[in-house]
Amino acid sequence: MPMVGKQAPLFTAGAYHKGKFTEVKLEDYKGQWVMICFYPGDFTFV
Repeated sequence: MPMVGKQAPLFTAGAYHKGKFTEVKLEDYKGQWVMICFYPGDFTFV
């Protein structure tokens, strides 16, 4: 179970960025601050 203050597990996720679908890997942002936002309820573009 993830805990506050602990390192996030590595993952790959689909994303919509600049008008196209792409894959995002957490490891690509190693050493940087990252904020992850998601809305699991439906496929609404935010």
